Amino acid sequence: MTPMRVNRRRAVLTGAAALLSLNSMGSTAQTAWPNKPVRIVVPFAPGGTTDLLARAVAPELSKAFGQQFIVDNKAGAGGNLGADAVAKSAPDGYTLLMGTVGTHGINRALYPKLPYDPIKDFAPITMVAGVPNVMVVSAEFARTNGIHNVQDFIKLAKSKPGKLNMASSGNGTSIHLAGELFKSQTGIFMTHIPYRGSGPALLDLVGGQVDVMFDNLPSAMQLIKGGKLKALAVTSAARSSALPDAPTIEEAAGLKGFEATSWFGLLAPAGTPADVVNRVQQEVARALGSPAINEKMLAQGAIPSGNTPTQFAALIDSEHKKWAQVVKASGARVD
Repeated sequence: MTPMRVNRRRAVLTGAAALLSLNSMGSTAQTAWPNKPVRIVVPFAPGGTTDLLARAVAPELSKAFGQQFIVDNKAGAGGNLGADAVAKSAPDGYTLLMGTVGTHGINRALYPKLPYDPIKDFAPITMVAGVPNVMVVSAEFARTNGIHNVQDFIKLAKSKPGKLNMASSGNGTSIHLAGELFKSQTGIFMTHIPYRGSGPALLDLVGGQVDVMFDNLPSAMQLIKGGKLKALAVTSAARSSALPDAPTIEEAAGLKGFEATSWFGLLAPAGTPADVVNRVQQEVARALGSPAINEKMLAQGAIPSGNTPTQFAALIDSEHKKWAQVVKASGARVD
């Protein structure tokens, strides 16, 4: 082969290699995550704590990644509808779930046929926040019935067996379970009225269609501050710094060991690339660590987290065991 032909052949090979390299770089750029909007599914109606927390972190993630993180409310079946939709989504990082203690800690013990596996079908990203629940009645209900504290409510409920009802954000939520635990430990009976989220339940509570609710503190806080709701007690083991005058259920009613708190966190479908999971966790942790968001959440009664995927997975595992015992002890059922 002549030197001219050898040089020409080398030039062709070099050009081909360069073209392949450019195509490879272009392909990588095109597939870099995220290159389109990301959906955060909230498995409850707007207005509840799950929704509020999703809408707190979504703008921060949009700024961090340069793509819109859109909150999509998909309510129904105590959070199961939205959770199942995410479990069956492509594990490409474009569909996330704002899961809860209900969807990932309670429902497997409460529902005989859960359409998804809370452990196997998800990749935990990070716990966003933990919150106490608060036992609330409408201000009008309290005035009409002379309700000043939890003991007054228990006395009223026992004088009207089966006549009072309690609202919740859905079957299997910590709001539901807190009420069931309260019923079992006080020996009172109230009819459970499940809603598709805290927002519509709170509207009916204020309007007098239901009598009591054990809501997540952040979603009830503004109505408490505005005088529409009366806070009787928090369901955590200790008082909340956001509502320091409200006693715990244990303090107010002498129910030793009473505790029913909630948590909320981001999850992705199982098989989502670890790099995507880790990047989202890091940005959520950074956002929650900023003074503005941290202080705002604490003022609403939420305790920011931002823990690692491994830590969040361990929490979910431990919550399964804890809530299975609570479900059994309370006699809670899907109604």
